[in-house]
Amino acid sequence: MPGPADLPGLMEAPLNYSDAVPSVPEFSVPLSVRLERLEASLSRARSSIREAAVVRNLTSVHEDLDYVPRGTIYRNPNAFHRSYIEMEKLFRIYVYREGEPPMFHYGPCRSIYSTEGLFISEMEKGNIYRTTDPDEALVCFLPFSVVMMVEYLYKHGSHEINAIGRAVIDYINIISMKHLFWNRSLGADHFMLSCHDWGPRTSSYVPNLFKNSIRVLCNANTSEGFNPSKDASFPEIHLRTGKLSGLIGGLSPSRRTILAFFAGRLHGHIRSLLLSHWKDRNDSDVQVYEQVPKGMNYDLMMKKSRFCLCPSGYEVASPRVVEAIYAECVPVLISDGYIPPFSDVLNWKAFSVQVEVKDIPRIKEILMSISQGQYLRMQRRVRQVQRHFVLNSPTKRFDVFHMTVHSIWLRRLNIQIKG
Repeated sequence: MPGPADLPGLMEAPLNYSDAVPSVPEFSVPLSVRLERLEASLSRARSSIREAAVVRNLTSVHEDLDYVPRGTIYRNPNAFHRSYIEMEKLFRIYVYREGEPPMFHYGPCRSIYSTEGLFISEMEKGNIYRTTDPDEALVCFLPFSVVMMVEYLYKHGSHEINAIGRAVIDYINIISMKHLFWNRSLGADHFMLSCHDWGPRTSSYVPNLFKNSIRVLCNANTSEGFNPSKDASFPEIHLRTGKLSGLIGGLSPSRRTILAFFAGRLHGHIRSLLLSHWKDRNDSDVQVYEQVPKGMNYDLMMKKSRFCLCPSGYEVASPRVVEAIYAECVPVLISDGYIPPFSDVLNWKAFSVQVEVKDIPRIKEILMSISQGQYLRMQRRVRQVQRHFVLNSPTKRFDVFHMTVHSIWLRRLNIQIKG
């Protein structure tokens, strides 16, 4: 899928969903005709987004009582806003009913994998996007939880996930036999969502799921088959208590006395390089720990640091990216092959620093070279972008749930299904 800067090419005058689908009794309308109508509404949406993308203003020209995207945190504020408005009008998701909890229709809401459970929960309770009529849906959701499959099917220490793979194969076989939608598109208008490290591996057991479907993954690693044109990066958020309140905020820039901070276990080669070079350096500017020292508060350290180091572990995603944004600390992304969340809409260079792995020894030099004015602008943008990573109950427009749905919407705009 094109990024929002090209997403331009993707929309005509605003239309109502009722305009796109004339009021003819649905039982008398062949499925192929209904699909044609849905595809026609998508075509109009693409034209409208392309038209909006021509406007290169830093502020969207569309009126909105809740929020008007503006500033350099967006690749194209006007195109994003137009696309978001079209999504709210047109996008409908069908959730397959097959499968039983806890491995289906359920997920953890208090853990490092909380975004997986919270998204599944939100889809189960219903929202403006969910439809119970699959014929009016633009995508179908495969509601299995890889985290729960690991808990119930994985034999600890075996490093073998065939049982999990078989469960996914069986599920796809069931829904493809009971419904026509999977076979019609070979899975292209279906999506799965996983925040577990093994999400990509799990999807590989069904070739069409891996190759065609929209995979919403925290482990968005291009070296492991993540394809940004059809797959969507998903934020990893560690909810230690399950509470959604009290997560946002930090000290003012003038009270942030630490240049850069990281504390985390030895996971993978990138952290190994970081710890070997910066741990125990007794450097008050760059403070790197394998374990948080006794008497030190991890959250407070982030809130009093100017930059928060976010190195990949064994897998590319890290909850520290969102933790940094919550703490109003400029994230420093250190990874190979990682696609940050909502990159098709957000301009990550405006509110984060990206350091190549080979430059880990130069972290202090790189961060010290950022002027005070530049840092203040980046930190202000971090506060601005928070709304897109916040978890709300109930959800609020433009929050992390709606941004995730928008990522799926953009990828559905990239394909055309024929009956």
